[in-house]
Parts: sequence; C-alpha cells; structure tokens
Amino acid sequence: MIVVNYGADIIKTAYDTLAASDIGSYLKASMGVSLKPNLVVPCPASDGATTHPEAVEGVILFLRDFGVKSIKIIESSWVGDSTKRAFMYCGYDVLSQKYDVQLIDLKDDSHTSYKYSDFDIAVCDEAMSADFLINMPVLKAHCQTRLTCCMKNLKGCIPDSEKRRFHTLGIHKPVAALSGIIKTGYCVVDGICGDLSFEEGGNPVDSKRIIAGRDPLLIDSYCAELIGYSPGEIGYIDYGAQMGLGSLYSNDTELIELNTESRPVVDMRRDRISDKYKKSIDEDAACSACYSALIYALHRMGGKTRTKSKPHIGQGFKGKSGTGIGIGSCARGFSSFVPGCPPKATEIIEFLDRQSL
Repeated sequence: MIVVNYGADIIKTAYDTLAASDIGSYLKASMGVSLKPNLVVPCPASDGATTHPEAVEGVILFLRDFGVKSIKIIESSWVGDSTKRAFMYCGYDVLSQKYDVQLIDLKDDSHTSYKYSDFDIAVCDEAMSADFLINMPVLKAHCQTRLTCCMKNLKGCIPDSEKRRFHTLGIHKPVAALSGIIKTGYCVVDGICGDLSFEEGGNPVDSKRIIAGRDPLLIDSYCAELIGYSPGEIGYIDYGAQMGLGSLYSNDTELIELNTESRPVVDMRRDRISDKYKKSIDEDAACSACYSALIYALHRMGGKTRTKSKPHIGQGFKGKSGTGIGIGSCARGFSSFVPGCPPKATEIIEFLDRQSL
C-alpha cells in the first residue's frame, strides 16, 4: 500500500496520511519510535533539501494520539557538516522542546558491524535499537544516484567513515544492503517541495505531497517514476529488487490518493543539474558532499571555467599525482588543488577562477 496526500497544511497532511495508512497493523503504543528525517545540510526545508519540521510534527502528533510515549529524532548530517547545527537551523530544536522529544546526533553514537549479502556495514547503535523506525526522507534528485529517498536516507544511520567507504564500494550496492540491515517500520516521504535537480537544494519544486508506506523499495520505485526514472535506472533500487528487499511499484500496487483537488501542477521532470556537467569532471569514488559542491560550483559558473583539463575528484585519486587540478583533499597530489573534506562550493569557484591550466 502507498498513500499519497496533498495539502498546503503540512502538519495536517502528514497526520492525515498516516491516519489513512496501514501503519496501525505494525505499530504498538508500547514501542520506542525513532524518526529519521533528512537533515543533510543546515538549510531550511523550503530550499528543497531537508525534511520539513512540520511534517515531523504531524507524525509526532499522530504517534501521541496513537498512544506512543517514547519518541526520538535521530540523524547524522553528511560528511563535513554539523548535525547539531542542522537541528538548530532547520527548526528541530524548537520541535524538540515543544514536544519533549529527544534529538540524537548519530555522529556521537557508537556503532556495530553487521553483515548483509557481501557487505559488512557499521551501523549506529541508536538506529538499530529502535523498536520502530519511521524513515522521513525528502523526495529529491541526487547528483550521483539520480534519486535519493527512503533507502538512501538510511545512509544517515552510519558513521562518517562508513559514508566515505560506501563511495569506494560504488554507492548503489551498499545502499541496497543497508536497507537489508536496518529494518524500517514505516516510511513518510516529504514530497512538499524537494529539489528535483540537486540534492543540496536551491531549486525546490512545489508539489505539496506526503507519501507513506511500509516498503522502502516500493516507495522509492514509485518516487523514481514520479521524477521521470524507471526503477531500473536507479542502481540501488535495482540491486534492492535483486536482493529481495521488497516489491517494485506496478499497476497492481494499492495506491490511495487523498485530496487530489489540492495537487499542484508541476514539472516533475525538470533539468537535472548534475547531468550537465558529468562529462566535464574526472570522478573516482567521490563522496556526495564533495561531488555536489563541485557540481554546484560549476552550475554557479555556468559551466565556464578557465581550465583546459577536467578537475579530478574522489577517493580514487588518493596517493596519485599529475599536472591537472584536484578538488578536495583526496586529490591533493595534483599540481594544484582546492583543499577540504569537503571543500565549499564558494572555495571551488574562487579556485577555478584563478586557474589557467
């Protein structure tokens, strides 16, 4: 089952979405519930990159009315950024105080290694100890995986060292395996105004929708189609299906749409920024934070730089040298490079403006 609800009142839309869903078949009032939003960067949800605190508030209100007393919000921002800063900047400190809900920064948490398929993956203990995990991603594009939604949002439940390692493993397969380790109780997707061209936000698309369901793979395959991709075009969805992690969306899927009269008319297939610049980059196992900083810099520069060679970026360039230019600390062996793990987009812009290679 997938429930899609449309509305401008985000709190009410989130609450009513769960009320119309089958979450009651799996949730018990005695459970300890952890909510996992996407707070990848300290940016307001209106920019299209982070989960609206109002969506989380609607879920908290539903849980309280259901009888759940133990509620936590858990998250770890991407490598190089502060979760605590994201909690504060995105309005979660206020939410925590209002409802007496604990905020857990998973960057401070211990972790344990688990094996799934061919992967040994370290997962934060708080994520694994929850009786019932509600995954609350943003429906948005991603510069490397095209889509980021339920399955990839679980990457915020692993330590930073593991986030880096995922990229050396090819990102898609370990993301799929992670969904086999972390058992999601339910998914509530913030589809209010996700950026459908870039995961760091800045180009929000007004969609005013909340999407909910039990199966992360099913939800992700549905969301992939919403933004113009077949599930087979998203590597981790394809691998997840091969691993038997869930069902793919089809015409046989039970789809319940609420308040369709409030559905906005939007272009769900708008240009994907990263696609414009991939051919201009020499990338090898780059982390998302570093890669997207470079993409954003190139976008801000209109793709026009003074360099004649492609910038090198990624962990695959560690220990290598050359006459070209490097982006980030992993590519420090090149004749000129911009330091940082990750560097800021503004630093990359300033760096590229000075180059004449």
